Amino acid sequence: MSAMIFDLPGPRGRRTIRVVTVVSLLAIALALYLAYRQFAINGQWEAGRWQILGQWPIQRYILRALGRTLAAAGMAAAIAVPLGVVLALGRLRRFLPVRWLSVAVIEFFRAVPLLLIIYIFFFALPKYQINPSLFWKLVIPIGLCEGAVMAEVFRAGILALPSGQGEAASSLGLSDWQSFLHVIFPQAVRMVVPSLIAQIVILLKDTSLGYAVSYSELQTSAQLLTNISPQSLVQVYLVVALIYVAINVAISAGARSLDKRWANRAMSRSASLQNIA
Repeated sequence: MSAMIFDLPGPRGRRTIRVVTVVSLLAIALALYLAYRQFAINGQWEAGRWQILGQWPIQRYILRALGRTLAAAGMAAAIAVPLGVVLALGRLRRFLPVRWLSVAVIEFFRAVPLLLIIYIFFFALPKYQINPSLFWKLVIPIGLCEGAVMAEVFRAGILALPSGQGEAASSLGLSDWQSFLHVIFPQAVRMVVPSLIAQIVILLKDTSLGYAVSYSELQTSAQLLTNISPQSLVQVYLVVALIYVAINVAISAGARSLDKRWANRAMSRSASLQNIA
């Protein structure tokens, strides 16, 4: 696919890429060394500053906060992905009222800051007897805002497919809905998997806004720990940052595994068709 869309680099281009890669890796290594050295100068590697993180009650507290973060992110994704599909389909419909409504919802939640939507759920809606729990006051705004962004991702994937895909499905006697469900949508999803993973990573990081509704997710819990032990501020936030990195790496690895599984399945189907032919 990339070879069809982009020109492959020639010998000079590949050489330039290698040089830039080596220089970038050296720059990153130098930055890490300087950070390590600066931490050492300021005594941040002393055992006493890390002692609080070695205590089981503190570790259990962090693990529970991690569980709340993952629960919020998972539920927000469960809202955002189906909402994105529905809004994308609505924006592609020829029936104008449905299209205009979908466009209005998408543009509104893409334009308004997420924190403002959270404040609406936290301060404004309770005055009208709409008062969900702290969990939902965080999850629903994230799901709505990310769903609007994912709608554009899905729409781009659908529009990127050749029109012949739908025409071929129609020629086989499939209805418009069957063509979309069995032919167009699976291919569109596979094309936009990298963009979807990027949005899920953003969604995960958006849960750090839990402080706005007093929801004790990972970052808010880390802030409370630093209030208890101010001398361990750098250590606590460094561990939390590494946890976020590990989660994002796991998400990316899962996406690569899924993409590889889809590719193997497509190859096996193609081989089966060739054998039948």
